[in-house]
Parts: sequence; structure tokens; C-alpha cells
Amino acid sequence: MYNENEPFAVRWLEQLQERNLIQRGTILERSITELRPEDCDSTSHFFAGIGGWSYALQLAGWDPARPVWSGSCPCQPFSIAGKGTGTSDKRHLWPIWRDLIAECRPPTIFGEQTSSDLGREWLSGVRSDLEELGYEVGAADLCAA
Repeated sequence: MYNENEPFAVRWLEQLQERNLIQRGTILERSITELRPEDCDSTSHFFAGIGGWSYALQLAGWDPARPVWSGSCPCQPFSIAGKGTGTSDKRHLWPIWRDLIAECRPPTIFGEQTSSDLGREWLSGVRSDLEELGYEVGAADLCAA
């Protein structure tokens, strides 16, 4: 399952699937705020964008039969290029994704966020939330270049 609410990105995902460049899956063209646990699959890519996580997992040799969830929560609230509103920004959607994770309990989760000071604060909250749910968490602060 791919979750993406931007029409251009949805069309892009469809084309990638047609060309067998990313794993096939249902594309749910709506906000994560509208998803329910029953919408999710054992492999689900949230905030799917242009299919980067699906493609990266393929390049890494991830077994497509192995369940995984991935997501790139919106960075605008945490980016130095943004307004710096952090968790008070309405685009802070981690709590929505966290609730889906808590309900569905995927075995493996990958995500990413900007590495600004606010992004590192975001990661600290995500780490705490996931550990409270019983997950082990590993992270790296990597340059985007």
C-alpha cells in the first residue's frame, strides 16, 4: 500500500508500478489523517512521494515478502527553511502515523526527517513513542548531500 495525497506524486507512483520499477501495491490517494488501520497492508509506504522508500528497499535487497512500513513525515514544521513551528504545526503528522503503528504493529519501520535542531527533537519524540510501544530504535543523523 502506498499513501500519498498529492495528485502528481500519485501519477508518478502509478507510472513506476506500470514500469515495474517499484513494488506493486494499492495507492490510497488521501491524507494519512483519513486512513484507518484496515486500510494498511503488511507492507505500507506512508507519505510515499515518488516511491523513494520502495525503491531504496529494492536496491538494498529487501525481500518483498518481508513486511515493512516506511514513511517520510512532512519536514516543513522541522526544517530550517520552514517557519520553525515544530510539533505545533498542523503538518506535524507523526502522531497520526504513530497511532496506526500502535494499532497494526508492523515488525519493521523505516523513516526519515530533516536533521535540523527541530528535526532532532522530532526524532527524540519518535524514539520515545516507539520505545513505549515496545520497538527497538536505531537512528543516524546523515547529511543529505
